Amino acid sequence: MSDTPRPQDSAPGDGLIRIGVIVFVIGAVATMATVAPLLLGADPLPTAAYLVSMLMGVGFALAAAGVLRSIAVQRRQARSALAETSPDAATT
Repeated sequence: MSDTPRPQDSAPGDGLIRIGVIVFVIGAVATMATVAPLLLGADPLPTAAYLVSMLMGVGFALAAAGVLRSIAVQRRQARSALAETSPDAATT
């Protein structure tokens, strides 16, 4: 077996990205649900619905944290690979 990563292998940060996307979608649906009554002239939803719509920002932050974690791990791997091939190049 080879040590090359396969597409189905999860990388560091993938879990945060997945959770972030799910939370973002929940927040987006809640945002649409809270705006619809205002546009249709119906009674506004309770405050809890507006609080759930704030999950959109939380989901975006989680996904961004996952992307940054993935970038950091890839940079560390690239530096270590560079240090193995050329010790002088890793210090610059």
